Amino acid sequence: MSVMPSPTADVAEVLRGQDPQVADVLLGELTRQSTTLQLNAAENFTSPAVLAALGSPLANKYAEGYPGARHHGGCEIVDAAERLAVDRAKALFGAEHANVQAHSGSSAVLAAYAALLRPGDTVLALGLPYGGHLTHGSPANFSGRWFDFVGYGVDAETGLIDHDQVRALARTRRPKAIVCGSIAYPRHFDHAFFREVADEVGAYLIADAAHPIGLVAGGAAPSPVPYADIVCATTHKVLRGPRGGMILCGSELAERVDRAVFPFTQGGAQMHTIAAKAVAFGEAATEDFRVYARQVVANARVLAAGLADRGLAVTTGGTDTHLVTADPAPLGVDGRTARGRLAAAGLVLDCCPLPHGDARGLRLGTAAVTTQGMREAEMARIAALLAAVVREETDAVAARAEVRELTRGFPPYPASYPS
Repeated sequence: MSVMPSPTADVAEVLRGQDPQVADVLLGELTRQSTTLQLNAAENFTSPAVLAALGSPLANKYAEGYPGARHHGGCEIVDAAERLAVDRAKALFGAEHANVQAHSGSSAVLAAYAALLRPGDTVLALGLPYGGHLTHGSPANFSGRWFDFVGYGVDAETGLIDHDQVRALARTRRPKAIVCGSIAYPRHFDHAFFREVADEVGAYLIADAAHPIGLVAGGAAPSPVPYADIVCATTHKVLRGPRGGMILCGSELAERVDRAVFPFTQGGAQMHTIAAKAVAFGEAATEDFRVYARQVVANARVLAAGLADRGLAVTTGGTDTHLVTADPAPLGVDGRTARGRLAAAGLVLDCCPLPHGDARGLRLGTAAVTTQGMREAEMARIAALLAAVVREETDAVAARAEVRELTRGFPPYPASYPS
């Protein structure tokens, strides 16, 4: 990874003079990110170019509508930014149409449902206990309140998607749409299979590719674009762009998708974020990013193997992606307790549901540490340290010292590394 300059020095100086309290927050967060291990599967480090676009005067512009058809004047320049983002997304993913205005992955999913469904329609999606997202039918979310969700699951022994159950539920319930996607399933979805089932029962196929879309961009994961009617995704995570969402679809659904985003579910587009998305799509189209995406997967596989070797139960026996999910119960501790011990030691990660039970496991990702330049040797070291912390063989003070020493060799923004 090439050395990245500081994205915060000038910003911090401006804030220090105007609002030192916020400046302290900014620099404190930079210190936290630089001195702990960011193993959250949904997080990454953006480039200074992406951060520059986010902090630009484009943030000042109100731009309801779409390029060439805005509801506000003075949009000629920001129209160029959105056209760049759309064209780059279409080229990167081989899609006929791209909407880059969604504020988040959840916003993208909401717009996809709005484009294809009506309240009360039946939707088949991965059940929440097996790694489904809140937008896949949680009763606390709009999806579970507005639609009739039916959850499919995973095989009790392998942890892999139960394709027989998917087909049986589709034939019995005749859903209007089928969703393939997850926030905690570490294997690739068989998009061709889901397309076949959707065609059999006359359903739309929606791919929620929030997690793997960056791997797709880098050629390290199969693309859902040729199979799904609509692909929803985020632009952060492995894709390494700004926080936001996007939607990919065929030309026949383009108008429905665009109207579902604006004016149905959102107002004005965030033009600074859209420009930052354009930057990220441009970065993802490079050979350097393809090398990065492959390394993300290689690192995840080494991390998964290292955890398994040290007694954690790794779900599905490994990973195809940046995700690793593991049960610390064999080490005599539950997921929440393990996460707390790890956080105290400077290893930052998530909990997630575990299949076929009420227990919670650990969810890790290798996108951020790979951006920092870490490779297989560091993953083996992290796995050993994680297991030692969970077992309480290493106390938090010693573990934090080791984490700080490791991150000092791989600072995310070297010129800003705190002393």
